[in-house]
Amino acid sequence: MAALPQTIAHVRITAQNWQEGHLRGQVCASHYEWDFCWLFKAKTLIISPALGRALIKEPLSRFLEQQDYQLEPGGDYQFLLRSKF
Repeated sequence: MAALPQTIAHVRITAQNWQEGHLRGQVCASHYEWDFCWLFKAKTLIISPALGRALIKEPLSRFLEQQDYQLEPGGDYQFLLRSKF
């Protein structure tokens, strides 16, 4: 049985504002890089640039929702994607 494809995504949190309800950062996986803004009060995730955005939006959203109170500005985090980028 072949191993499942996987890619490690690296996340860096650059800014956080609990009063305004947003978390900003960068995520990279393989040769793709994106900036994101998670508006957690509105439950909205904004990712740019558009190239490859569909690949990362859902897994990044799940990661942010699971880890939200543990994420801090300046912190580096990672999570596993069950696909090959």
